[in-house]
Amino acid sequence: MADNTQGTDTPGPTTVTVPDKPALEGLEAKFSARWREEATFRFDRDTERAQVYSIDTPPPTASGSLHVGHMFSYTQTDVVARYQRMTGKNVFYPMGWDDNGLPTERRVQNYFGVRCDPAVPYDPDYQPPAKPARNERDFEQVSRKNFIELCERLAVDDEKVFEDLFTRLGLSVDWDLTYRTIDDHSRRVSQKAFLANLAAGDAYLADAPTLWDVTFRTAVAQAELEDRERPGAYHRVAFSRAEGEPVHIETTRPELLPACVALVAHPDDERYQPLFGSTVVSPLFGVELPVLAHHLAQPDKGSGIAMICTFGDLTDVTWWRELELPTRPVVGRDGRILAETPEWIRGEGPEAAYAELAGKTVFSAKEKVVELLRESGDLEGEPKPVVHTVNFYEKGDKPLEVVTSRQWYIRNGGRDAARRERMLARGAELTWHPTFMKARYDDWVAGLNGDWLVSRQRFFGVPIPVWYPLDAHGEPVYDSPIVPSEEQLPVDPAAEPAPGHDESQRDVPGGFTGDPDVFDTWATSSLSPQIVTGWSHDPDLHAKTYPMDLRPQAHEIIRTWLFSSVVRADAITDSLPWTDATISGWVLDPDRKKMSKSKGNVVVPTDTLDKFGSDAVRYWAASARLGADTAFDEGQIKIGRRLAIKLINASKFVLAQGVHEGSVLGAGVAADVVTEPLDRALLAQLATVVERATQAFADYEYARALQLTEQFFWTFTDDYVELVKDRAYGARGEAAQASVHAALATTLDALLRLFAPVLPFATDEVWSWWRAGSVHRAAWPSPEGFAGAVADADPEILTTVGEALSGLRKAKSEAKVKQRTEVRSATIAAAAGEVARLEAGLGDLKAAGNAAELMLVAGDEGLSVRDVELAPADQPAR
Repeated sequence: MADNTQGTDTPGPTTVTVPDKPALEGLEAKFSARWREEATFRFDRDTERAQVYSIDTPPPTASGSLHVGHMFSYTQTDVVARYQRMTGKNVFYPMGWDDNGLPTERRVQNYFGVRCDPAVPYDPDYQPPAKPARNERDFEQVSRKNFIELCERLAVDDEKVFEDLFTRLGLSVDWDLTYRTIDDHSRRVSQKAFLANLAAGDAYLADAPTLWDVTFRTAVAQAELEDRERPGAYHRVAFSRAEGEPVHIETTRPELLPACVALVAHPDDERYQPLFGSTVVSPLFGVELPVLAHHLAQPDKGSGIAMICTFGDLTDVTWWRELELPTRPVVGRDGRILAETPEWIRGEGPEAAYAELAGKTVFSAKEKVVELLRESGDLEGEPKPVVHTVNFYEKGDKPLEVVTSRQWYIRNGGRDAARRERMLARGAELTWHPTFMKARYDDWVAGLNGDWLVSRQRFFGVPIPVWYPLDAHGEPVYDSPIVPSEEQLPVDPAAEPAPGHDESQRDVPGGFTGDPDVFDTWATSSLSPQIVTGWSHDPDLHAKTYPMDLRPQAHEIIRTWLFSSVVRADAITDSLPWTDATISGWVLDPDRKKMSKSKGNVVVPTDTLDKFGSDAVRYWAASARLGADTAFDEGQIKIGRRLAIKLINASKFVLAQGVHEGSVLGAGVAADVVTEPLDRALLAQLATVVERATQAFADYEYARALQLTEQFFWTFTDDYVELVKDRAYGARGEAAQASVHAALATTLDALLRLFAPVLPFATDEVWSWWRAGSVHRAAWPSPEGFAGAVADADPEILTTVGEALSGLRKAKSEAKVKQRTEVRSATIAAAAGEVARLEAGLGDLKAAGNAAELMLVAGDEGLSVRDVELAPADQPAR
């Protein structure tokens, strides 16, 4: 195996060269180019699994708009990656682009002004309009192949924009490890995994009620649902009985009356128990319907008895399935009432009523049904307005319908109690950060009501790799699909003949037809661990990177990306796809409201980066705990910028003292050179910070690590540096100067490493002034090199002396004199232990405070500075 020097300091001395006027400006371009040129973050394949830390990076939807959330969550992952690399891990950090599916199709339609029509022939010379039509109905119709070519073309442009942003932000991904969820490799993996599911009985084709988006004309999975509140109205409608009073139901969807198959009430509802087993007749359409009992009926909702339609919502589906009712659909895939009168509606009056609805949208049909019910006298009173929750596709604009269609499903535990328990066990096996996010996974799995619908009636996606033989009448034989061999993958059944057939046999009796559908985008992105690690085609890489170490992602896609990835890995590799998952929160606007285009509160990332720089933005992102929703706060970003500037300026001061790499304890300087109590106290505090920050990073609490490091840094610059300046210049002799130089160099060395994951540009800039290589290939700091200097050191000496210095400064500020004004005398009262600490650092305190005499007095209360006598303002400082 090749020598692996990752996580070690780059050997070789270097000359200390500090710019006259160091600044943050220009560092992103400088180091982004250097890191790529020097392959600073390249994964080394000559490795063993124990050395590797592999990350299943979320492939962003490149067709979407750039937003501040991209900077937020991807920075948090990068902070972890950089830490792991510095601990000696060979970090496998790829980047993918989720460029197939509806988001890309929608963007292409609007960008070019085109619509896909598979019936249109392919035009190899097609060029889209120079300017797209304003109205969607005027978009040009193009062939499926032309449309896919336009999707490919625009996706590549969009991905470049994202890559530029991520590079500028300092993501330490290996840009040689990229993929697209629509490329040949991803399609091959996606199709092979599906065929494995099919062979194992985990994938199946079913003709069943399906959630349907009428705008996109495609099926929608349970995980893609979004509940939205919509205004509606309850309509009280009478169903007649052969004998007795009519039965009144209350419904928000009277347009579905022709699809009604039964009435249902709760079995314990005494009002309707006498009706169970009897029949009623639907108004307008004259269909005889049974009155049934089911526990899902709600006695306190409406009149307590409901009509079951095929299908109004998912509850209708449950009733239909469990009560074994007939299917009587009236809404087509275009969201309109079917044109042909259904066979169950017979008679002049019912047929005439249906003819009034045929071809109308569901909205117009509702209005017409209400009008007809008023005329017939079957509508009691006026509709009662109500606001109710309606299912939408998460990317859709119209309420979903439930239509019967033939779709492909993958078993996920929604219909199988044993599999559901196995999925829950997988969730318990995964280490969650933060731990409370596991509850979201558990709740989702427990609430599944069906298997995973993976087919979509779209164009730009991974084709479902099956064909169907046609019988003598030209009808597909769906239960005997034709599948390709592994060597033939990837395939496109809509454009390629079935194995053993030629193109002339397509869609003719005795021939074949290709499945026209594509996979849901989650069906492919759920395989990102298999795609990036070389499952099925690169066993060496797969063995070194899988199961992966980390899945970072947002909380709202636990139900989609995370769960579906667990389902696929469980079926394909009988394992979890990763050991740990980090779950990030949302970025909210300054008023803590979710950002959205419609609200006009979206922050554009490039504007923020232009204004404050990458390190400042990374500081804001890394200050947020995992799982916590965080407000976009320019004030916090400004703090990050000030920190980066202060780090550069403080480093310039330290290196101006003549310190160099050889001044660092453990790098040629023995610990016993540090003789001064204040210097040893500093290093003792540093040792504690290193230990605690390391543990915080190991626990994925990077925000805590940053907080610890930053707090120590300000103590270092505001107290320690000010206290030791006189000694650093040699005012107290060579030994005292050597002591402070070792402390300064050792502390700067550690601080650059501690800050490197969060402030990669500023830290590598300073590192380049006095060290070879990159700080990002250096080892994570350890107190071992200066352990001898802190063995019996008292870290509180620095704290106490710093507090006393603050007291002297305050006295001068209140007297409105310069800080270099001489203190002729002052009294410092403190507890006995603190007095001893003050004595240990008294020389540095006097020099820093320009104090001629400081009287230390033991007392019972906290430290205080009093009786300060200052030299006259016109007297020059000593």
